[in-house]
Amino acid sequence: MQNPQDIYKDAAAVPAPEVQAEQAADQDDALNTLTNEIEALKAQNADLAEQFLRAKADVENMRRRTDEEMSKARKFAVESFAESLLPVTDSLEAGLAIQEATLEQIREGAEATLKQLQAALARNKVLPIAPAAGEKFDPHQHQAISMVPAEQEANTVVSVLQKGYVIADRVLRPALVTVAAPR
Repeated sequence: MQNPQDIYKDAAAVPAPEVQAEQAADQDDALNTLTNEIEALKAQNADLAEQFLRAKADVENMRRRTDEEMSKARKFAVESFAESLLPVTDSLEAGLAIQEATLEQIREGAEATLKQLQAALARNKVLPIAPAAGEKFDPHQHQAISMVPAEQEANTVVSVLQKGYVIADRVLRPALVTVAAPR
C-alpha cells in the first residue's frame, strides 16, 4: 500500500491543467519570438550580402576606371612635350629646305632653333646642370671623369665636358666634369 503522503507528493509534481496550458502558451510565444528573430536575421543577412556584392562591384568598377585612366595617362604623358618640340622640328626642316644658304644664315638658323629647343625643354621642366669652374663637386649632379692638378681647392669643378640635365629635381643625366685633385 502506498503512503498517503507519497500520493500528495505525486499530485504536487504534476502541474494543474491551467498551469500546463500557460506553460504551453509561454513555449509557443518563445517559439514565435525565436522564429521571428530567425526571419529578421535571415533578412538582415540577405541585405548585408546584397550590400557586400554592391560594394564589391563598385570597387571593381573603380579599379577598372583607374586602370583605364592610368593607361591613358601613360599613353599621352609625352603629348605636351612632343607638342613643344614641333616648332623646333619645323625650324630645322625650313632651314634644311634652303638650298643656297650661306654659312652665316645656317649659323643664325641653328642658333634660333637651339633657342627654341632650350625654351621647349624649360617649359617642360628639363633644366641644364652646368656647374661653373670652382664650384664644389656634387656627386648627385656631377660625374667626375678625371681628377687633374689645379690651383683651386680640391674636389671642385675644373671644367665641364658635357652639361647635365634635371627634370623636376630628378637627374636625367649628370654633368661630366673634371675635378681638382688634392695637392
